Amino acid sequence: MKKKIIFILFICLLICSCNNKPQDNPIVTMEIKDYGEIKIELYPDIAPNTVANFVNLVEAGFYNNNTIHRLAKGFVLQGGDPTGTGKGGPNYTIEGEFELNGFSNKLSHTKGIVSMARGKDKNSAGSQFFIVLSDNHTQDLDGRYAAFGEVIDGMDIIGQIENADLEITDENMGILKEPLTIKKTIIDTKGYKYKVKKYR
Repeated sequence: MKKKIIFILFICLLICSCNNKPQDNPIVTMEIKDYGEIKIELYPDIAPNTVANFVNLVEAGFYNNNTIHRLAKGFVLQGGDPTGTGKGGPNYTIEGEFELNGFSNKLSHTKGIVSMARGKDKNSAGSQFFIVLSDNHTQDLDGRYAAFGEVIDGMDIIGQIENADLEITDENMGILKEPLTIKKTIIDTKGYKYKVKKYR
């Protein structure tokens, strides 16, 4: 009888481990120096490895004292580059989780959506992310970039940054002369452990 109970418990544990998926979405709290805090909900069911990458970077403290280097008004606010130039990252890349790269990602780039920035290579995203500032560019972004989260609190803060009198050095790209500082970033993973799969 005891052997039977132990066997049943073993099978139950096996089933639970096979269905080991997050029950609740992780929430990121990001403090932007001189402006305030924003909260971002991440969607692992939409872009699982992109979310795992972001979670791991936050947990490693990568975004603490990092930068927001780009403001293209009415388009995107971009950050996550420790060099503040738009050319930096975590020294590795991940696969792009979007339609153009053969991955089904149905999250549309409407205002407040958070997505991964990348170069021409579809698998070149690392740590840089952008927040969409309007609903006018979904056709340019959908299917081409890995949307993975959404600002759920603090879009007023994002609006203050967008409307601030910040000096731009490159009008086409919106590169800031003085990057803003991401002072601190923390995450609540709801108890779930995320592990990123790196591309290279």
